This record gives sequence, C-alpha cells and structure tokens, in this order.
Amino acid sequence: MNSRAFRADILLFITAAIWGFAFVAQRVGMDHVGPLTFNGVRFALGALALVPLVVRMEKGRDKSKPGVDKDRLMKGGVLLGLALFAGATLQQMGLAGPQLAEFGLEASTAGKAGFITGLYVVFVPIFGLFLAQKTGWATWLGCALAVIGMYLLSFTAELSIAFGDLLVLVSALFWAGHVLLIGKLSPGMDAVDAIKLSTVQFAACAVLSLIGAVMTEEITLVGLIGGAPAIAYGGLMSVGVAYTLQVIAQRDSQPAHAAIILSLEAVFGAIGGCVILGEVLTVKAMIGCGLMLAGMVLSQLEP
Repeated sequence: MNSRAFRADILLFITAAIWGFAFVAQRVGMDHVGPLTFNGVRFALGALALVPLVVRMEKGRDKSKPGVDKDRLMKGGVLLGLALFAGATLQQMGLAGPQLAEFGLEASTAGKAGFITGLYVVFVPIFGLFLAQKTGWATWLGCALAVIGMYLLSFTAELSIAFGDLLVLVSALFWAGHVLLIGKLSPGMDAVDAIKLSTVQFAACAVLSLIGAVMTEEITLVGLIGGAPAIAYGGLMSVGVAYTLQVIAQRDSQPAHAAIILSLEAVFGAIGGCVILGEVLTVKAMIGCGLMLAGMVLSQLEP
C-alpha cells in the first residue's frame, strides 16, 4: 500500500468514528428541534466553517496549476447536495423520536441506525450492476448475511420493526449513491477543489433542508439553544470535518474500498449509543450486528 492510499484509509477511519458518534448527537438533537431544522442548521454551520479555510488555501494556491472547472464544481456539488439532503433527511427522520411518536410511530435507536446505515457498503457494489459492473458470489452472500443481521438487530420480540428503521434503511440507498458520486467527482482534484466541492454540497443541502423546515416545522429559539451542543457537533465535526475528510480521502480510494472503511461508523454508533445514551444491545442484537458486519466485509472479497 502506498503512502497516499494509507493516508486515505486513516482519513476514512477518522471519518467513520466521527459519523458513528454523530448518531448520538442526532438522536439527542431531536428532543429539541425537528429533523429538517437540525440538518439545515448543521449543514449551514458546516459550510460556513469551511469558507475561511477555502479563502486561505486559495491565496496560497499554486497559480500555475489550473483547478477544476467551476461549472463542474457547482454541478457536482449540487448533485452531491441532493443525495446528501435525501440521505440525511430520511436518516434524521428515522431518529426523530418525539416527532414520530406524535403519529404513533417508533424511532430507530442510535446503535441500530448506525448498523442499518452501514448497509450502504452492500448497496455500493449492487448499484454497480446498473453500471455494467460484474457482481460476484461474495457480494450476494454478503447481502444475505446483512439482511439476516438487520432482522436480528431490528425486530422486537413481537416481530415488529420500528418505522424509523425503515426510514434509515432507505437513507442508506442515498448514502451509497453519495459514495459513488464522490468516487466519480473527486479523483484528480487538489485539496482546495475538494474542500470547495464539500462547501457547495453542504450549502445545497442546507438550503433544501431549511426550506423544508420553514414549510413543515416550528423553529424556536428555545429549541435551537437546547439542541445547540448536538447541532454544533453535527455541524462542525460530522459535516465540516468528516464529510470534507471523505472527499479528500476518496481522491485516492476506490468507492467500494472506501465504503467498507466508512461502514465502521456502525460500530462507533453502537458504542456511542451504549456508552452515552444507555441503549442496550441484546445478545440477539449483537449477533445481528456481527452478521451485518460480516456481510459488509464479505461483500468486498470479490471485485
């Protein structure tokens, strides 16, 4: 493994850790604000946090090396922002306990959401079928293990699955698309353009989320203040730092390889849910987690 690939793996691992613990922040934030408000504010915060960095890096940039075409940056950033908006909104709604309870629906837990979201590592190679990419036996077996694992993790003794779990599962489809899009757009970019791409996608996601929040949710100062710590972590760390590290790292990493490392967010999500929120994983749930993780790993054994 060359040094650039090793650095990419380290950055992806850090990203997974930040995202995993972000599930806790997302669940806590739902006690104070709606899902669209939470996402709108945190992505706006993430975009604003990158602006000074972009300005500073642009000043020190080697002018003899032309950057990526601005049109490509804008179009690519907006596409990523759309995928980000869909994935983040569905995921956040799946964790919105108070809001779902109003309709008699059950939210996902931080630990379960982390593992279910991690299924995008299986969806990435499956999407390859539509791109004329060959899918081997290991991928299909990995999918089967992951589905069985999700059943053990998500279903209760009454054989019911939380509505929030289904929302998080659908969000995983958009996360898979997001990973593939970054794998298509980021190679060949320098660090400045990679951060610019991140800024555009965050801004696009923030605008869409805030429009939805204004139309469907009640936004109060009390709620924003109460959810400030969770929003700050979600905006500065999960968005500003982690998503940017993902874009930078995927310049030197194939989407399928990046996905398997990023899927470790599920492990950190479960750890965070247990340690910080006091969520409990039963023996059956832990076996389910193990099968899902095995399915994720197995799906990468064949190209």
